[in-house]
Amino acid sequence: MSSDPLPSLPENRIVVGCGGVGLDFLAAVASYPKPDDKIRSTSLRVQGGGNAGNALTCAARLGLNPRIISKGKGIREEFEADGVDTSFLVVSKDGNSPFTYVIVDNQMKTRTCIHTPGDPPMIPDDLSESTIFSALDGARILYLDGRLPDTAIIVAQEAARKNIPILIDTERQRERIDEFLKLASYAVCSAKFPQVWTEAPSVPSALVSMLLRLPNLRFAIVTLGEDGCIMLERSVNESPELEEIDVDSLLEQLKQRKDDRVAVPTCISSLEARLRAEGIGTVSGRLYIGTAEKIPPSELVDTTGAGDAFIGAVLYALCANMPPEKMLPFAAQVAAAGCRALGARTSLPHRTDPRLASFL
Repeated sequence: MSSDPLPSLPENRIVVGCGGVGLDFLAAVASYPKPDDKIRSTSLRVQGGGNAGNALTCAARLGLNPRIISKGKGIREEFEADGVDTSFLVVSKDGNSPFTYVIVDNQMKTRTCIHTPGDPPMIPDDLSESTIFSALDGARILYLDGRLPDTAIIVAQEAARKNIPILIDTERQRERIDEFLKLASYAVCSAKFPQVWTEAPSVPSALVSMLLRLPNLRFAIVTLGEDGCIMLERSVNESPELEEIDVDSLLEQLKQRKDDRVAVPTCISSLEARLRAEGIGTVSGRLYIGTAEKIPPSELVDTTGAGDAFIGAVLYALCANMPPEKMLPFAAQVAAAGCRALGARTSLPHRTDPRLASFL
């Protein structure tokens, strides 16, 4: 008999991430300092950070078996303690790991990040072809955060050859981002990225533009912080009988169905339709709104890494074949849990967390 108390773990739990890792030096302050101020921190924490590092730590705590491809030192032990495979982590004898100073403003609930890249940076020669093959062996999905572009594109191209789906985190315009997007099956975007990349007039029309320009893309999600997220999912089989509707109007209809009295994350979805964006085109699919958890002000400590936690949960959801109606509230719940302590990883939930029981 299996001793696993949670038998619903996905069959294939191997996810590979290539991207940023480093150290975060977090200082909470009563309020953000003015120029020339001398103030004291109210609390201090030093822990691992980086988009890929945080997302894979989250995925590991949820029950996946992540492998990290990156470069850095002084961070291996923390990864291994959380169950992240560091076999493909390159360690340089000299130089420094990437690190970030994070100032958390207790009054305004904001965080300010001052990042210093690692030196020497990761280059393609740091990984042999056989190492890349080993890293991707048996993988269910590849996750890229857009960093280490010259190395990541080689890993992504090999994943595409092996028909391994790719999830790209499009936080901002980065080097080679167009190449990554062309290979991606899934995109999780920051609030501003879709409109910046497509030059579309609204978020919904930008999502339509992304799916039209990127035929491999199955869905795109835009994260909006406390306002939740918006997702556009492409139809698997397009039917000519689908109703055509303006995508901006459809979003407004979905917003009217939100119940702002509900504190827990929820999902509202449209029917499958032909979604039209004026001056851009039409794509068949479904539009979703995911709400965020309404965290009581007394419990909201630090939003550092909330987007990374969301992605870690999406990686789990994809491996578990969760439908979007379940995936979006699940990811929002995981992200909210991570906001309740100082640092991106401190309060990331484990799969035994009772707040996740209804999803797992």
